[in-house]
Amino acid sequence: MKRTNDSQALFKTSRQALSALGFFLALSSTHAQLLPHKDLSAMVAISMVQTAIATCKTNGFNVSATVVGRNGEVLAQARGDNTGPHTLENSFRKAYTARTLRVPSGEVVTRLKMDPAYPLIHLNNIIANQGGLPIKSEEDVMGGVGVSGAPGGDKDEACSKAAIDKVSDQLK
Repeated sequence: MKRTNDSQALFKTSRQALSALGFFLALSSTHAQLLPHKDLSAMVAISMVQTAIATCKTNGFNVSATVVGRNGEVLAQARGDNTGPHTLENSFRKAYTARTLRVPSGEVVTRLKMDPAYPLIHLNNIIANQGGLPIKSEEDVMGGVGVSGAPGGDKDEACSKAAIDKVSDQLK
């Protein structure tokens, strides 16, 4: 007798679960939408890296530059002539920070001054150094560009800005 009651309870629970699942599937399929967004092309990313390095070189600075995409992945990266080996990693971290936090990497410095226990500084690839800028199409952040090697983050950031300016017409 108990076995029958257990079977009936299991059947009733399974039927309720299937009914709920069907409801949610029907609801989600009627409201499911794709998220529209733009992504950086390889050619745009390469152009940005070249522009950043060339701009800094014109100003007498040897730098490395990185462009990351929407998910923080490297799209283009180059270690400039006569730069230290650390500049490649730093340029990536600046680009990654700008992309993922959606602000210039130098703002992390300001946030740390206001809150020395700023929790995001302990995440992988986040760095509190000026030189990385988010790449935006209107308000949508689609990537980041980072430069490292100039004597000062403000100079690195100026080269990152030149890279964005170079392709700004393609970001619209």
